[in-house]
Amino acid sequence: MPGETSKGANEDVVIVGAGAAGIAAARRLQSIRPDLSILLLEAGDRLGGRAWTVGLPGVADVGLDLGCGWLHGARTNAWTEVAGEVGLTVDRTPAPWNGGRRLERDDAEVRASQEAVSAYFERLENHEGDDTDMARALEPGNPRNGQIRAIGTYITGAELERSSVVDYTRYDPGAGPDWRVREGYGTAISRYGEPVPARLGVEVRRIDHRHAGRVGIETNKGTLNTRTVLVTVSTNVLAAEKIAFDPPLPKKIEAAARLPLGLADKLFLRLANPEALPADTHMLGSTSRGATGTYQLRAFGAPVVEAYFAGDLAHDLERAGRDAAFAFAADELAAHFGANIRKELSVAAISAWAAAPYIGGSYSYAEPGASDLRGVLAAPHEGRIFFAGEACSRSRYSTAHGAYETGIAAADLIVGSFPRP
Repeated sequence: MPGETSKGANEDVVIVGAGAAGIAAARRLQSIRPDLSILLLEAGDRLGGRAWTVGLPGVADVGLDLGCGWLHGARTNAWTEVAGEVGLTVDRTPAPWNGGRRLERDDAEVRASQEAVSAYFERLENHEGDDTDMARALEPGNPRNGQIRAIGTYITGAELERSSVVDYTRYDPGAGPDWRVREGYGTAISRYGEPVPARLGVEVRRIDHRHAGRVGIETNKGTLNTRTVLVTVSTNVLAAEKIAFDPPLPKKIEAAARLPLGLADKLFLRLANPEALPADTHMLGSTSRGATGTYQLRAFGAPVVEAYFAGDLAHDLERAGRDAAFAFAADELAAHFGANIRKELSVAAISAWAAAPYIGGSYSYAEPGASDLRGVLAAPHEGRIFFAGEACSRSRYSTAHGAYETGIAAADLIVGSFPRP
């Protein structure tokens, strides 16, 4: 048995972080090596990590996703099948970028804007040479640059000047379209993790790998020993060295620091009169500036507006607080629907991912020149310390299914490190 080759180990595998990657890895290990003892450690008070669904009072079957919400590349996204397995409903209404309903008029001005945005992203795709930042592809003085900047922050969670063009060109979420889980993406991921032995509220502070036969895991609730450890925490947590490695792993810390988390926050607004806004329709707050929100009106027909802020705007609003975020969104909606819409709105839920103590942001982006560091971050260390998470994915970073895939890959590597049963 594996335990016999690992003197002093309490567990065969300890997984640090109960997000999409950690849960996927644990379930994979359970399915292919049920003889191994597995323990999932989570510093927070719930499963799911950056996948987090909360309820909408009075609407029983609609979840509000404060984190990931779209099943990108849904036909090949593993979470699509998982959602069905755990008894949830996959809604196949087209996303706005897949032909869903948009509020914008179909006129010459809108078409010119769409052409400018398309031309910008085509320039990115055709980029050759050094890995520069995404702002270099802007045309100086182009009046559409504000809208392009806004869309760029939604993609990376950071301003164009900080984001790698090579990393952008490598992004490939898989075959579309993009769908949603009616009861919540976070609900699907956390429910999938329920069969895994887990301890919540356990903050890992040090990973001691000095000894050949075991890895020590020091936590706020004591110390345990394991044969192998899988680390799935966010790059911001790693870069801040909230988990100390002994001996240190400087290449991992450097990779994490150059693959930081961007920020995307959500504000859900309850509608007193649902008929005040069109159902399941998308709009951009402003087409002339980068600091603007994007809005999904009445998703699933529910009486709610999902406001999405990213990059520096998200940081500013998160620091300013709930009332400031509400005022910003209400102003942008009032500019489209008139001042009376303000009276229809109230806050249903709001996220603050930058302030989340064990996460520190939303999804990873690569600084210029850092895209290859995703592979450095993902590489196992001495066959005992493994890594997974969306930031480890070369082409599906920033997604929950990218995290899933890295978790599966890490689990398979971990199995290979044990003798056969």
